[in-house]
Amino acid sequence: MSQISVNHLTFYYDGSYDNIFEDVSFQIDTDWKLGFIARNGRGKTTFLNLLQGKYEYKGTITSSVEFDYFPFAIADRSRDTLAVVEEIYPDYEFWKVCRELTLLQVDTEVFYRPFDTLSNGEQTKVMLAVLFSKENSFLLIDEPTNHLDMQTRELVSNYLNKKKGFILVSHDRMFLDECIDHVLTINKTNIEVQQGNFSSWWENKMRQDEYELAENERLKKDIYRLKESARQSREWADNVEATKIGKKSEKYEKNIDTRAYVGEKSRRMQMRRKNTERRQERAIEEKSSLLKNIETTDDLKLFPLRHHKDVLVRLESVEISYSLSGAYEDRNEKQIIGGFNLEVRNGEKIVLQGRNGCGKSSIIKAVLSSAPESARCSYDMEREYAGKVSGQIEPAGGLVISYVPQDTSHLLGSISDYAKKYDIDETLFKTLLRKLDFSRIQFEKNMEEYSGGQKKKVLIARSLCEQAHLYIWDEPLNFIDVFSRMQIEDLIMKYNPTLLMVEHDKTFVDKIKARIVQL
Repeated sequence: MSQISVNHLTFYYDGSYDNIFEDVSFQIDTDWKLGFIARNGRGKTTFLNLLQGKYEYKGTITSSVEFDYFPFAIADRSRDTLAVVEEIYPDYEFWKVCRELTLLQVDTEVFYRPFDTLSNGEQTKVMLAVLFSKENSFLLIDEPTNHLDMQTRELVSNYLNKKKGFILVSHDRMFLDECIDHVLTINKTNIEVQQGNFSSWWENKMRQDEYELAENERLKKDIYRLKESARQSREWADNVEATKIGKKSEKYEKNIDTRAYVGEKSRRMQMRRKNTERRQERAIEEKSSLLKNIETTDDLKLFPLRHHKDVLVRLESVEISYSLSGAYEDRNEKQIIGGFNLEVRNGEKIVLQGRNGCGKSSIIKAVLSSAPESARCSYDMEREYAGKVSGQIEPAGGLVISYVPQDTSHLLGSISDYAKKYDIDETLFKTLLRKLDFSRIQFEKNMEEYSGGQKKKVLIARSLCEQAHLYIWDEPLNFIDVFSRMQIEDLIMKYNPTLLMVEHDKTFVDKIKARIVQL
């Protein structure tokens, strides 16, 4: 066991308005299973890149181990998986990779399939198997749960629980609980490390926040009392000083001792005034430092429409297939959905679940494509392809739909331009983003500079700006931080929108009391 030591680390991007890290120091052991938690945009991926030596920085980072990053950048995903393995780790030992794949319940036949034909879960497992087959390596695992179904998340968490020597970035609370023994957090003003899993860290944080808030109330009372005392001292001192000045201005002074007495009294009052003001300043400084790491989360708002019909969308005997060759010929089609039935009723929250590739997103896109353009809020169906759809899909008349897609690659340019493009209220839009932990500085940047979580928040905030009968969200929580997930949970429970979504965060699904439709 050795240590990774970070001392006086300071970093900012060239041309940036603010520091990502400022004079932070901490140590971690290379045998730890470390969960990495922070709000979106706080610098999690940036810190992992700093460990890999990708950027110049002030301070020192020392370690006796090599760092390997997940997900690995793969040049050509159309090659066989074995060629991809060789690219990731040229000195790999075949038997060791096979051993890890067996633990992850993956058949070694995947070696001989094109990598891009593997499911998201299979691709994740292959990359983890290769990286964990290396010796003297410390893994930097960046959000492996994105796009993974619940079964695969459980399998990967059990696998990681038996390993050691990694930093894991994830916002899935249950996933973290099952596979980490320490927590690394980026707070507002520092980075800290503590032993335990997500639940123990969260309990400690809530306890610390409660203590700090109670101390804050006490300080507010003290500061008010000090302000009153300072005001009185200032008035008394000024009154005495005025008396002294008045005595000096007299042409004939009958009592010099009186003037000396008044002068001494004025001096003491001024000293008392200054001491009181210094105490007040110290108390204010104490207050501001006390609340440095409390994460405030404001309530989000939503204005859903209520439709006069009970059933908003009805699907009967729906079949969905995709062309394997790009041409719609029966012999080249693969059916992924057959005989699917579903009714989406007013006020229902429905979560589609199932293994990756079973057709969850295809059902959502089929519903969207069946609705007339006038029924859809601000999204572009040209990017969404549902495949060849047969059967019956009946949206209610006058139905208005708001959609959050998985893909964020189309987010370019400024927030203001985006609001104008989709005809949404810019003030409301930015207010929602501020509540989702956007700083005002972020509004001055282009969206391509945002983190993955910040881009997702843009899509969610836009949907919240839209008044709709039905909200359709396709894996909305990918990259979204824990605090914002809790905000969205509270929002759904408070406003009870009609919701059709794909989501694999079990804690989130349980919290919103959704009806699960298993494919």
